[in-house]
Amino acid sequence: MFEASDVALLKKIKKRTLLDLALTLPSSYSDTNLSKEIAEGKTLTTEAKVLNSRFVGGKLYIDFELPLFGSRATGVFFRVTPYHQKLFSIGSSHIISGRVNYFRGELQLSQPKSLKNYGTVEPKYKTELKPTQIKALISKYITKENLLQTGLEEAEVDTLLSLHFPKSLDDILENGELKKKHKEHLKAIECYNHMMKLRKKKVSKEALQALQRDITPFLESLPFELTSDQLKAIKDIQNDLANKTKAAKRLIVGDVGSGKTMVILASAFIAAKKRAILMAPTSLLANQLFEEAQKYLGKFLKIALLTQKNQINDYKEADFIIGTHALLYKEDLGEVALVMVDEQHRFGTNQRAMLEAMFKKEEKSPHYLQFSATPIPRTQAMIESNAIDISTIKQLPFKKEIETKIINRSNFKELLSTIKEKIAKNEQSLIIYPLVEPSDEVPYMALSEALSFWEKNFERVYHTHGKDKNKDEVLLEFREKGNILLATTVVEVGISLPRLTNIVIVGAERFGLATLHQLRGRVGRYGIKSDCYLFTNASTPPKRLVEFAKTLDGFEIARLDLKYRDSGDLLDGTIQSGKAFRWLDLSEDEAIVEKVKKRIEKFE
Repeated sequence: MFEASDVALLKKIKKRTLLDLALTLPSSYSDTNLSKEIAEGKTLTTEAKVLNSRFVGGKLYIDFELPLFGSRATGVFFRVTPYHQKLFSIGSSHIISGRVNYFRGELQLSQPKSLKNYGTVEPKYKTELKPTQIKALISKYITKENLLQTGLEEAEVDTLLSLHFPKSLDDILENGELKKKHKEHLKAIECYNHMMKLRKKKVSKEALQALQRDITPFLESLPFELTSDQLKAIKDIQNDLANKTKAAKRLIVGDVGSGKTMVILASAFIAAKKRAILMAPTSLLANQLFEEAQKYLGKFLKIALLTQKNQINDYKEADFIIGTHALLYKEDLGEVALVMVDEQHRFGTNQRAMLEAMFKKEEKSPHYLQFSATPIPRTQAMIESNAIDISTIKQLPFKKEIETKIINRSNFKELLSTIKEKIAKNEQSLIIYPLVEPSDEVPYMALSEALSFWEKNFERVYHTHGKDKNKDEVLLEFREKGNILLATTVVEVGISLPRLTNIVIVGAERFGLATLHQLRGRVGRYGIKSDCYLFTNASTPPKRLVEFAKTLDGFEIARLDLKYRDSGDLLDGTIQSGKAFRWLDLSEDEAIVEKVKKRIEKFE
């Protein structure tokens, strides 16, 4: 599409597609059409005849007759040169343009210009290129024919053309703002452009093996029934793994406590003797997954654990290897037909790619599944599904009963009473602090400051944090013996704590809603009635905390998080502040995203 001579210029402004360039819209316009009315504060462009001129206090005043309006106006020049006196000679006629204001009831124009050319709307662009360069690129490539070839609808093309080549500002603006129909079209175009880019990234490779084992024996061996969402995800995976011509590339997103572990185990069962491997982000999580695998898969498969600290069973003989990033440094893992990554967003893109690449053979790839317990909004899932297949698990195996309350210092005695009641029932409490050590920038007590109070007033108090080398051991010991655990967000993902029914999050407004949801998901894991306290010093709780407290649905919370903070790239596993789109709002524009997705699906 782009000529070689223009590619370097486009690269300079980071535009790769025609629609990238088309969405580089003018930052403002210079309108030299003759004005239809005189409005204070607005620019007036009209015919004018010079009647008189005079200097007063270093300023030049020129009286104009305005024949189109049957009126008069005074032009006021603050920066005067001999050029102005010569240009605006008495009796001369002009097309003038200046900002309107009234002084003592008289119409004035500030520093009016005499226009040589008029009757146009000139777009102005803010880019790293020279104005002449960006305008030349726009004129050359942004044509109706080119834009229609991208797959845009005609109304969308007309919007882009009217914004880049307007005949009148009335065509594109209403009350000084872009017309609603143009905004809607820009949202759709932006969404379409992004989806099409992702679609091009979706490269299919031939699978090393087709995996077609009947899942029935595994399902029948379980002491419980899986939810319909779990079964649907397993069905998606079965269909993927049975394909020899195309290696699976799927992301399975489960809400907190939705039972994605059983989907992982079902996938390993399907792979059977063709071998599966699973990489988890921490030794604690790897150990926990190994225990679950031994419990539910042990009679079907040989299972091995491989972490930096621990190895259980011979991984060379195993059908299913579970490990941490220690797996990346083993060169003798043998052939593996299915590669899985748990909590994929906690690994870098390079680590995930390394694991997948370890088992590639010639041009063939292993099947590849990523799992995440961080729900994503439906809009984001629809967009990202252009790059990777997505399954979602929303249903919980049991109904969660968690009451979320926003509290402050005045509720502290009530909180202590709740904790004592929990301990009396052999239930545990978790208190999350924003920092380990005090900081002048954070108006909340740090973990190290609070420790003495809890140890003085309660028995069996444990504490840990991200830099604690013994955190795994602390968490395991707390699970068996503890009453209260003081921690940072180190417990956000991972260890199962079946007796944990109470969580207090100090400085809750400092955390993103996704993090709060993960933390709250630590309690009430098996349907036990539980409590979540959001502690804040704010006199009026932030609206997002109030909305968070009303729902336990992780996918709705993901939408709220997007609304209040916006998310980053799901596939890169990054969460960033700032909008990923200029026009499209992923928290509000689901209907637009859905419509664009259906349009793109017709190409397949």
